[in-house]
Amino acid sequence: MPSQDLVRSSRSLESVSISVEKSLGTKSYDEVEDDDDDLYLTEPGFLNEWLPAIGGGLRSISISDFWSQSSWRRSDALALISSLCNNLLELELKNTWLSVDGLNPMPKLTNLTLEFLRLDDEDLNKVNECFPGLQVLNLIGVGGLKEPKIDLKHLKICHWTISNAPLSLTILAPSLVELKLECVKPRSLVVETPSLSNLHLIIEKAEEFKMKDFLCLKSLQLESWNLFSLMGKFGSSRTIKMLAVNVPKHTESIAPTLTFEGVFDSFPNLSSLKLGPGAWSEMEALFRSKGLEDMVGMNGLKEISAHLLIDEVDTTLLFISSILKRCSNLSNMAVLVHGEVGPRIASKFVSKCRADWPRIRWRWGFWKEGTEDSWVSDWT
Repeated sequence: MPSQDLVRSSRSLESVSISVEKSLGTKSYDEVEDDDDDLYLTEPGFLNEWLPAIGGGLRSISISDFWSQSSWRRSDALALISSLCNNLLELELKNTWLSVDGLNPMPKLTNLTLEFLRLDDEDLNKVNECFPGLQVLNLIGVGGLKEPKIDLKHLKICHWTISNAPLSLTILAPSLVELKLECVKPRSLVVETPSLSNLHLIIEKAEEFKMKDFLCLKSLQLESWNLFSLMGKFGSSRTIKMLAVNVPKHTESIAPTLTFEGVFDSFPNLSSLKLGPGAWSEMEALFRSKGLEDMVGMNGLKEISAHLLIDEVDTTLLFISSILKRCSNLSNMAVLVHGEVGPRIASKFVSKCRADWPRIRWRWGFWKEGTEDSWVSDWT
């Protein structure tokens, strides 16, 4: 059925979702010509066939384009949608190249997702100007940005993944409560989000990192090659109760700097701590050479979850023993052993832990790169 006839029979529509299926019938992706437009879903001519008839009643639009046909030609889809869909609340566009020329303000829009596309708005000025009511913003793999700045006073949730390396990143969002930010090496990173309670930050490093005090921050996840330096940016934060840290794998030879006592110097009121494999390895390496420094016992810590490599069983057990002596109120410890260690060694290791520290409830399983964690036992 032609698109015009389809929408004429569906004039009461409030939501439209269009995408190119991974299966193309008898054709493969390689057989589809790049210069065709039969699968070019953000092509203005295609949108004009059906959007004018139903645009005014739509509350949600989702379009996932065919990258081979959409990536090399710029689309005016945003201008068209903004002129025809005055009541739109949610907009999701993927796999295309978008112009912001002719984009009109959409004050009712609350949710915007732009994913794996090129956006001709290098500073995000048009996004800030035309979508002032956004409460949820997802920018996943958006190219074309140079010095992007999010400046949205009503924004509450943001997920921003940046694969290239813009000169600077700025987030000004007084109402933001949840932020996940993945970036590489921006020259400057500025974050002013005083209401933030949940932050997940993945970054190699930033030459300049400015942020105002996070007075409401309760949950923090950090992933960085220079984790010790990054933690120092938070001062001694007493509001954070849940912390997850990891050091990604890297080919460079970098001396370990992360210590167990350093974590609690920065975050003294933790109740839950999750240690990724890189973070645990750095901590154990420094413990092996220096031991644990004297420090005030962390009486507030209730639970630890750790991804272990177990190069030397005795050293790992001694490290755990030193931690437990300093965390008198710890009640739960979850350990995930690397899959290459083998089930027999892992089982004996956990049995030893249970025997030596019976006051602790243990949970154990296996982890491996690129797969989900596999739990063998629940809390016992």
